[in-house]
Amino acid sequence: MKKLFLLAVLSAFILARCSCPVPTKTETATGPVSQVKHVPWAKNANIYEVNVRQYTPEGTFNAFKAHLPRLREMGVDILWLMPVNPIGEKNRKGSLGSYYSVKNYVEINPEFGNLEDFKNLVKEAHRLGMYLIIDWVANHTSWDHAWITDHPDWYSKDSSGQQPYAPFGWADVAQLNYQNRDLRNAMTESLVFWVKEADIDGFRCDVASMVPTDFWDSSRRVLDQIKPVFMLAEAEKDSLLLNAFDMDYGWNLLSINNKIAKGKANVSALDGYFAKLDTTLPVGAIKMNFTTNHDENSWNGTVQDIYGEGTKTFAVLTATIPGMPMIYSGQEADYNHALLFFERDPIVWGDYPMAGFYKTLLALKHNNAALWNGLEGGTFKRIHSAADTAVFAFIREKDDKKVFVVLNLTNQTQQIKLACDNFAGHYSDVFGGGKMKLPKEFERELKPWEYLVYEK
Repeated sequence: MKKLFLLAVLSAFILARCSCPVPTKTETATGPVSQVKHVPWAKNANIYEVNVRQYTPEGTFNAFKAHLPRLREMGVDILWLMPVNPIGEKNRKGSLGSYYSVKNYVEINPEFGNLEDFKNLVKEAHRLGMYLIIDWVANHTSWDHAWITDHPDWYSKDSSGQQPYAPFGWADVAQLNYQNRDLRNAMTESLVFWVKEADIDGFRCDVASMVPTDFWDSSRRVLDQIKPVFMLAEAEKDSLLLNAFDMDYGWNLLSINNKIAKGKANVSALDGYFAKLDTTLPVGAIKMNFTTNHDENSWNGTVQDIYGEGTKTFAVLTATIPGMPMIYSGQEADYNHALLFFERDPIVWGDYPMAGFYKTLLALKHNNAALWNGLEGGTFKRIHSAADTAVFAFIREKDDKKVFVVLNLTNQTQQIKLACDNFAGHYSDVFGGGKMKLPKEFERELKPWEYLVYEK
């Protein structure tokens, strides 16, 4: 009996010690350092992806513009518009084609309106305090882009000598050749056009890792001489973040979250993810964290399909860990529909039942420096417990600002006990409301998929 008592005391002692936060690279970074100078307005920003074709019954810039006050009220900062360029007709998929089969880099897709409509949209976004970036498809063009006939040497050959060719079997596009200096110059000039002509604030660059990194490095230098821009790479390639891009995709995180939601992985996979990130992500670079986007929604299922009752829980996770949270068109409406990609399929908006939830999350991001982006944000410290495979708990902290997050990432009730001085103190309950004092021993029963967020 005495032996059992001593074992219990020892176990409690180990639990208390192991619960204390574990420092991450954000405190003792020694890896590569990003040389990218982020625009000041990105320090506490979020990003919202706009599917113009499906956003309204009209599918136009002017119709979307009416939603800007609502999005600003929700707390949206950066608007990312899917490609605004004309879409190729040759080898087109579906009746309307893919946004990512670009026929002309310096023109507007007539489905959406004209250049003046687009410029007015940018101006209105700026007037409301938001920023606007556009999707850029630099790796390939449509098969009826003028360059194919005017500059055939601007296109690559495949292993059999075919020129041009469709990369990865994407039948509606032709692969460009970045060994050609004239092609590089033309592409950079096209990027410059939109910054000069429409005063946009940057670019989201499609399949950025398929384009040589040195092209992006040189283009970023040119763009920043005109106006400081924000650059997002659709990639997870660390070299892109050294000199060209502010932010890249958290694809690996998305994959892990999807597996956890489906019961095919547990929280230990998140610990592995952050441990690896600490050794690879350039210091100061930003990860974009998300639960869905245009590809995921159209091809892999809705957030309701994947996360079910855990939808809000994973949204909280992506908004409070290091990185910038992204929201896709329709998420604030809790829209449970996989949007068609090559046809018109307008979102049915309803009453925006998730808008208040996102407004709370985005306001927390704006106001608490512990959650800011890159080096502007606070440290990330994991809090361990005996429920480590089910519950993900952590602290973000900067100066006198702190956010304490506890997430039950299972569909089962969990009993937790966290013990450490680091989270003890006075807090506001972000979602529950009210003030409270948390002791250094935090014991709680968590309902399935329950999330707790405390701040001070």
